[in-house]
Amino acid sequence: MVEVIKTEEKGSDVNLATYLLLDGFNAEYDVAIIISNDGDLEEPINIVQARLGFPVGVLNPHLDKKKTSWALKNAATFYRRIRGPVLNACQFPATLQDTKGTFTKPKEW
Repeated sequence: MVEVIKTEEKGSDVNLATYLLLDGFNAEYDVAIIISNDGDLEEPINIVQARLGFPVGVLNPHLDKKKTSWALKNAATFYRRIRGPVLNACQFPATLQDTKGTFTKPKEW
């Protein structure tokens, strides 16, 4: 018996990096804030700061302090961990309703 874990790339880090750079080149922000812990964003952050002169802050959504991307922390103009109570206060309710009916988020979330 073999356990298989299927992982899929969503491309969200590539999309975020693309718009961080595009919006920076178009001067559409004064300061960029990234909510992520993905070290792949280190280089786009470095480019925005060095070439475009915009500060880039990183907010880490992981509650576990051991889950720190040191690449992001070192690249960012400023770095903060989002505190648990703040993160919890920003969540949608467990049950929502739209024009198609009621839906509930999975228990494991």
